[in-house]
This record gives sequence, C-alpha cells and structure tokens, in this order.
Amino acid sequence: MKRAISAACLLLLTFTLLAQNPPAPPKPAPELARLKYFEGTWATQITMQPGPWGPGGKASGTDHLDWGLGGFFLLSHSVFKGGGMDNNAVAYFGYDSNKKAYTYDEYNSMGEVNHSTGNVNDKTWTWTNEMDMGGQKINGRFILVETSPTSYTMKYEFSTDGGKTWNTAMEGTGTKQGDGSSTKKK
Repeated sequence: MKRAISAACLLLLTFTLLAQNPPAPPKPAPELARLKYFEGTWATQITMQPGPWGPGGKASGTDHLDWGLGGFFLLSHSVFKGGGMDNNAVAYFGYDSNKKAYTYDEYNSMGEVNHSTGNVNDKTWTWTNEMDMGGQKINGRFILVETSPTSYTMKYEFSTDGGKTWNTAMEGTGTKQGDGSSTKKK
C-alpha cells in the first residue's frame, strides 16, 4: 500500500512539474534561413524542349514566395504560361531535420503532385524527385544557380533509365521583381 501511495505521489509531482515548465514550442530549423533568398516575387523566362511535358517552346511565369505556417515553410504561388501549357501551382519549401534535406511539395492545376528533396552547395541548389508518368518511372533533377541576389539560372532534367543518362526538359532564368521584400509576416 505504501508503494502505491508513493507511486501516486511521484506521478502527481511529475505532472505538477510538467505543468509549471511545459516544453518550449518547436522553432523553425536554422537551415530554413537559407531559403530567404527566394522570398519575394520572381519573373521567370523558360525554354521548354519537346517531350513528355508538351510540344516545347518559350514560356514565362511569375512566382510569389512568402513565409507562412509559423516560419516553418516558404509558400510559393506560381503562374506559368507557354510551351504548350498553362499552369498554376502552390508549393511549400521546408527543411527535414531528420533527413538533413530541404523539401519541396507542389500541387498544380494539372492535378499533379511533386515531392522533391534538395540540398544547396554554395549557390547551387539541386532538387531530385521520382515520378510515374504513364506507367514509366522518371527521375527528375532541378538545378538552380544563384547568379546574383536578384537573379538565377535553372534547368530541369529527367532520366528514364534510373539516372544513367539525363535529358534537358527546360532551361531558364529568374529575376526578382521590385525590392524583393515580403509583405507577410512569419
């Protein structure tokens, strides 16, 4: 009986201490600060190659990126026209501390979902994914190089043989519009 009372008192004391000192809420990973480069509105110019994504040609787009969800994600709203496609997309950039990788999750007006992981080496971002297109497994690789604080070059490549050979699907540039400052708060 004394053990039961001692255990109950210990349990009550533990709950009392936890109630007085609740754990601090999680904070965004420090690696997310590196994504600040993309915050703002960007104009993109793209050349698409003919292939599984359409007939190819010139295209342009606008991407607006702002912090949201407590500063854990950079939200992107994109409009893309040309190259045989008109598309709108919403995407979330984040960081997975367990995998030590950046994340990119996109949902677009063509009903597609894209989940990619990425890393950054100096000013070069590399994002990779795997998708199924008509029953065929396709590996994707998106490479973005920061050429200045207000511009970048980009290229999307795909492979149908597990990454042995890569084909260019599109290349382009991005230019930050205005002063690049964001109007939304974290």
